[in-house]
Amino acid sequence: MSTIATTSSAPPPTNGFHATTDARTLGDLVLAAAARHGDDPALRHFVDGAWRDTTYAELGIVAREIAGGLRALGIGHGDPVGILAATCTEWTLVDCGALCAGAVVVPVYHTNSPAECRHVLGHSGARVVFCEDAAQRDKVLAVRDELPDLEHIITFDDSGEVSLEQLRARAAEVPADAVELAIAAVAPGDVATIVYTSGTTGAAKGCLTTHANCLATIAMYEQQLDFDPQRPPVIFLFLPLAHSLTRMTELVALDVGGTLAFWRGDMQHVVDDLAEIRPTHLPAVPRVLEKIHTRVLAGAQDAGRVKGTIADWSLGIGRRMRAAERRGDVPKPALRVAHRLADRLVLSRVRGVFGDRIELALTGAAPISRDVLEFFDACGVRVLEGYGMTETTAAATLNTRGQTRFGTVGRPLPGTEVAIAADGEILMRGPHIFAGYHRDPEATEATMTEDGWLRSGDLGSIDADGFVRVTGRKKDLIITSSGKNITPATMEAALADRRWLSQAVVYGDNRPYIVALVTLDGRDVPELARRCGTAPDIATMASDPGVRAVIQAEIDAANATVARIEQVKRFAILDHELTQEAGELTPTAKLRRNVVYERYGPAFAALYAEGEG
Repeated sequence: MSTIATTSSAPPPTNGFHATTDARTLGDLVLAAAARHGDDPALRHFVDGAWRDTTYAELGIVAREIAGGLRALGIGHGDPVGILAATCTEWTLVDCGALCAGAVVVPVYHTNSPAECRHVLGHSGARVVFCEDAAQRDKVLAVRDELPDLEHIITFDDSGEVSLEQLRARAAEVPADAVELAIAAVAPGDVATIVYTSGTTGAAKGCLTTHANCLATIAMYEQQLDFDPQRPPVIFLFLPLAHSLTRMTELVALDVGGTLAFWRGDMQHVVDDLAEIRPTHLPAVPRVLEKIHTRVLAGAQDAGRVKGTIADWSLGIGRRMRAAERRGDVPKPALRVAHRLADRLVLSRVRGVFGDRIELALTGAAPISRDVLEFFDACGVRVLEGYGMTETTAAATLNTRGQTRFGTVGRPLPGTEVAIAADGEILMRGPHIFAGYHRDPEATEATMTEDGWLRSGDLGSIDADGFVRVTGRKKDLIITSSGKNITPATMEAALADRRWLSQAVVYGDNRPYIVALVTLDGRDVPELARRCGTAPDIATMASDPGVRAVIQAEIDAANATVARIEQVKRFAILDHELTQEAGELTPTAKLRRNVVYERYGPAFAALYAEGEG
């Protein structure tokens, strides 16, 4: 393997808060956390009109009962157990219980179709699947004849053949020490979970992640996120627990004695949830943060020139204050006074969207605009961008409170090595690298080098201080007819961050210039239609000259942020959004580029024909 740049993490810092060093496996971690944190709140969820807590002691009891119930069914060491549910307390309880039974957890995205559920459950050989409700159960029933290994369907409620409550009751059928014996039989190198990639091309592959991989990752996060043992974190969860980052967040929170606060399951209530829960930490995705950024700026703009000017001034003061703090300077009295005023007028209101205790948000999985990061930073919300893959057990690099560089994904986490191959591909190595793809040795061999480097498939660079930049996917690279290389994700992120737009797909392989298909943000459609004097119907608006003029202005603004060769010359507005149900997006909202390019080929061709006319 030839590399042109490499960087390793600094020696792991010590803050006395790394309880995972005593855990051999994740089952050990769960029971140790239950004993250590006792009456502290572990889980918080909304039920019967109020927020309710589950203590660590109660979590330990329920995890033991689920583990005992699984042992009563004959499920134990190495047996695959699926979880098909949205993010909720039961997901975490079942996860903990299955790990305590020595089973291998197989997350299934709650948005998966029956065919996708069949692939994950069938390929993993799941013997049991936990389903959230009748709707998720029915997906499994629709394909059950094609799942020869599946023996039991258990629902969180009483809509299935066996309920979670009934399973817990069966723990009485096994010996009192059954759970301890099950945990003792598991070795650190055993597989803890098979996580299926979101699969932008082809069928999702099952990543074999060991207990040692997870424990190494948990320790890395704890060392870098600088938790205060006297003030355990309150972490808001709304992203899918089937995703590695959310799952690792769950396990970190349990290990450090934090509270996992679960959303109500409705995106319409997320802002209300944040205000009521008042989290300290928020795992998020770029799209959520970008839309908050867009709406705040749009609100200031719509409020008139005076309020818009005040907002701009306040953000400028916030940026100056943060820059002074990063330099280690003592802000001058005039700046401190101006900042207090700016905070009262604008900045505190932005922070208020996240509650009044927010310390930091974490983002990854897709590119995020530097403008968005600087905006939240100016408002006093630290957003730390990281980078990783399912194959790296979530993040492998991360910006931290003390070491942040906007426009990068941070430096390697402790114990991680990152290198850049001669062709620009990012390579990673460390104790968090997965054990390979389930039942796919060819794919494993193609992804891993003989000396343990993981080929990421992403392009990037490393600067002199060890900060990593990701520039795009190798397989997504657009090569124009003039031979210029373009990574589409950069422009797509810039477009999606503009007001009125929700999605963008750029195109231009072997073409003289770049074109794009964009979609309108459904929440903004009524206001956009009012401004343009047209009916609030997306199909009508897609071809309306007034709407196109507004969108052209937004595209011009996005074009100004990228090099000329990357700029969009022509565009079309789709009369619908891209969806997972249509096969155009993955469960984590990543673009299935090959599907979109093929399906909308005529629309892209028409844009070039229009330019030639």
